Amino acid sequence: MSLTVAGYQMAVTKDIDANTSKLLAAIEQSAEAKADILLTPEGSLSGYTPRFDVTSVRSALDTVTKAAIDQSLALALGTCFIEADGQCYNQIRFYEADGTFKGFHSKILRCGSHDSPPTGEINNYATTDLQTFDVAGHTVGALICNDLWASPGCTPMPDPHLTQQLSKMGAQVIFHAVNGGRSGGEGSKVAWQFHESNLRMRSRAGKIWTVTADSAEPTTIPCSAPSGVIDPEGGWACQTDDTGEAFFVHPINFS
Repeated sequence: MSLTVAGYQMAVTKDIDANTSKLLAAIEQSAEAKADILLTPEGSLSGYTPRFDVTSVRSALDTVTKAAIDQSLALALGTCFIEADGQCYNQIRFYEADGTFKGFHSKILRCGSHDSPPTGEINNYATTDLQTFDVAGHTVGALICNDLWASPGCTPMPDPHLTQQLSKMGAQVIFHAVNGGRSGGEGSKVAWQFHESNLRMRSRAGKIWTVTADSAEPTTIPCSAPSGVIDPEGGWACQTDDTGEAFFVHPINFS
């Protein structure tokens, strides 16, 4: 069996209309490439923020999911979202090609300071338990940014090795949505190396495919992490340029 995955290294902003337009173009491009599912970066619809217009995001979500249905494309859509419980979640939302909503992964290793109590996004987003999803005929998992690499400087939470957990839970592919901060200086170069090595090492350790897409905003400096597809041996099956918006597609063949 196979699964053709697409991803969009997208310049994510807080402009919901602009984000929506980019996502619609990516859906069309994915359909032209005959992809089964499209992955988008962290916060790609709402913007990476807990402070967004809820009505606008819901309307935009309806527009994007309807476009995907028209193209028979499944989605692994990164967005922040207010659920029925009134809490804000940083999510990857999964939709089948017919528009059936399969559920969401919410970021677990949320960023925050090492103060007591910690400050940062750890106080802005709720979370849920790790789970897998049946999408496009395959068991998949999802992680958001720091969920995968557990950067020691970015969160006060211990590393629970979520990739290994998903592998043991039967996931064949991890969809990883990213929106990492960077300045373009030496610290960003160090972070890139840490992120790439973690992507490759954790894919290899779990014997699992990883599909990852970062935000490209601003487009004038390299992203915080590579975008593309990593095979279960830890090698790059495909990889985009490190700067600017980029679309990728790759067929995953499961033995």
